[in-house]
Amino acid sequence: MSELRRYLGRTDIQITPIGLGTWQLSEGQGMNKYAWPALTPESTDDIVKAALDGGINWFDTAEIYGKGRSERGLAHALKAAGISQGDVVIATKWFPLFRMARSIKATIDERLHCLEPFDIDLHQVHLPYSFSPVDKQMDAMAELVAAGKIRAVGVSNFSAKKLRRAYEALSRHGIHLASNQVRYNLLDRRIETNGVMDTARELGITIIAYSPLEMGLLTGKFHRDPGSLRKRPFARRRIAARMMVRGLPVIKLLEEIAGNHGVTPAQVALNWLVYFNGDMVVAIPGASKIHHAEESAGSMNFRLSTDEMAALDKASREFR
Repeated sequence: MSELRRYLGRTDIQITPIGLGTWQLSEGQGMNKYAWPALTPESTDDIVKAALDGGINWFDTAEIYGKGRSERGLAHALKAAGISQGDVVIATKWFPLFRMARSIKATIDERLHCLEPFDIDLHQVHLPYSFSPVDKQMDAMAELVAAGKIRAVGVSNFSAKKLRRAYEALSRHGIHLASNQVRYNLLDRRIETNGVMDTARELGITIIAYSPLEMGLLTGKFHRDPGSLRKRPFARRRIAARMMVRGLPVIKLLEEIAGNHGVTPAQVALNWLVYFNGDMVVAIPGASKIHHAEESAGSMNFRLSTDEMAALDKASREFR
């Protein structure tokens, strides 16, 4: 079991390098069905328990994931595992589309109700699109911090420019912006060249990497069995199919390095992601099966060599 911890941004919140993303707990409702299969409550409980047993201490969810179903499923699973408030770190997100900043405060009690009895450690703006400017959104988040309803503030999918603006707006309240949750993996390294990574590093903001395995492509399973791609939900199938050929050299290298360590390609990909940039990147792989959560947690239990890190960097640089 990993006992590793790192600070979330400049807050006092300590998290493991790997967390568990819980989009898949949305019960296949609405548009979520195009990304994840519906899970039973029993499966949800087992997956969360496996993550906890593997040493993962934090979970990322969102209002839009099944309209609160993911939050409720996560809370139920944590209680079933004997977890109490304060034992784990919970992150959720406010969905900004077609809304004003005042919706942040108007919906916070619903978020807390869905997650009951667990508090919200990190509340994030899910997208950089709202009827209200970023400044107003950060003002609303700051009010929630002052009221003790959340501990820290983050954003998601913010560009370098909007990230800096959010940071400056929140700083006027004496609060550091903790995180920016963005797509980042060995086959999508654009944040390293578009200013997002540099801005986060300058401001002491943690990067939370979602889709850290590029919708399963970095596990190598679709290259080993191309026919299995047809069984995946539409959104995941489309992304993987587009990258099959371009990503092959990276997959082969992951398999080679995995063999040297007695681990899986997915574990190598996750290990590179959370250690290549020091301690500023954490990742939230999802899991639709128990072994997915076990595998993700196990990625924290070994370290790649400097040469292996460099080789993966070189092989994936075209994806920057």
